[in-house]
Amino acid sequence: MPSLFDSYQLKDVTLRNRIGVSPMCQYSSNDGLATDFHLVHLGSRAVGGAGLVIAEATAVEARGRITPGDAGIWSDQHIEPLQRINKFIKEHGAVAGIQIAHAGRKASAARPWEGDNSLKDEEGGWETIAPSAIAFDPEVLWRVPNEMTREDIQQVQDAFRSATVRSLESGYDWLELHFAHGYLAHSFYSPLSNKRTDEYGGSFENRIRFVLETTRAVREVWPERLPLTARLSCSDWVEGGWTIEDSVELSKKLKNEGVDLIDCSSGFNTPDYKQYPFGASWQVPLSERIRKEANIATASVGFVTNAMQADEIIRNNRADIVLLARELLRDPYWPYHAAQELRKKNTATLPVQYASWL
Repeated sequence: MPSLFDSYQLKDVTLRNRIGVSPMCQYSSNDGLATDFHLVHLGSRAVGGAGLVIAEATAVEARGRITPGDAGIWSDQHIEPLQRINKFIKEHGAVAGIQIAHAGRKASAARPWEGDNSLKDEEGGWETIAPSAIAFDPEVLWRVPNEMTREDIQQVQDAFRSATVRSLESGYDWLELHFAHGYLAHSFYSPLSNKRTDEYGGSFENRIRFVLETTRAVREVWPERLPLTARLSCSDWVEGGWTIEDSVELSKKLKNEGVDLIDCSSGFNTPDYKQYPFGASWQVPLSERIRKEANIATASVGFVTNAMQADEIIRNNRADIVLLARELLRDPYWPYHAAQELRKKNTATLPVQYASWL
């Protein structure tokens, strides 16, 4: 029976434990460039003992940023700062991962602490794209995107391919495709946001076409020996929207395309989040079901805060790894403290500079 502090191997990559840092936007990049803030932010979680450190949603093109402060990987200039960060992460025993993304209709927004609303052109906003010309929210994210042409679709898929090559050059050993949270890919497969009548809209097979084609473009350049993963919004939690049953079927198809693990999140394709079933481990059943029914490895996320809770998820085969977000912001040394709580202190990893004192 696996446990939270057992190692985990996926392809040629081995995690020292089943604890991962979930991608968390920091909105602190300059023209997409990582800074010393990112070195400290990500590096401290590696020092703290996480097995996997996934960098935040990183835009594959400038118009695919959520905000002007988003991380980017659309230029070769982005590579060197990321190499520095990844070198540090690896020196401290963690695996460096990245989530590459395109925000779609949720792009061109102010940073959360600056209002989180669509930016006007005179405020530095830009035109956005989506499968259909439907704004996310007429009150906050009110900008109406341009409906994507086939040329737009090809350009974005080429951008994902180029971002994958740069990710490899930057030293990442784990690649996650951001297909969730109402961003571009999710807005293609959800019937709530995709009203197209061509081969990219309508039926289930048509709505998932963009995701499968993008995955193939990435798979062509990402080494087979390294994990390729995808984050899905496994349910829209809205009547008439995307369902867990849809996600099981999509996960099967992604597995056939060479995806190794599904990162199981949900929601955020509409502003109706108040009806979500928030609570401790609230998304774990999604992970558990996809793992069993699609026969693919999964990561679980969502209000996982304590060691016993995380260990239970792994021990009962509800997921293969657990990704923590806010809890690792509160406590970068959560893995060390979890090992103490679970009486696994001999498995906790600290740098020698700290371990000699502790």
